[in-house]
Amino acid sequence: SLCFPQKLWKMVESDEFQSIWWSEGGKCVAIYEELFQEEVLGRVGPLRVFATQSMKSFLRQMNLYGFTKMKKHFQRSASLPEFLAEEAAASAHKQILYYYNPNFNREYPHLLEKCKRR
Repeated sequence: SLCFPQKLWKMVESDEFQSIWWSEGGKCVAIYEELFQEEVLGRVGPLRVFATQSMKSFLRQMNLYGFTKMKKHFQRSASLPEFLAEEAAASAHKQILYYYNPNFNREYPHLLEKCKRR
């Protein structure tokens, strides 16, 4: 069984989930909160990804593993899929959360092993 950062990495890399993606060129994780609760945390039985169904508990895990919430003042994403996902979510006044961890970077998968629980 995978640890929390490994599960998160698999999800962000996967095309299966529409509610979570790489942002800032692979330096941040973007989570469209409303859809994430339904699509990921709402799963039950063998399809369940995380032990919790609570967004609050999920975000607590993020914090325990060293992720920090980012304010949305940085520039828009350069890649088209990222930009379109952000625009689609923003246009409907949806809540997108951005989280950063220096050891969670699309360009440097080997750093994932440094993502330890505090």
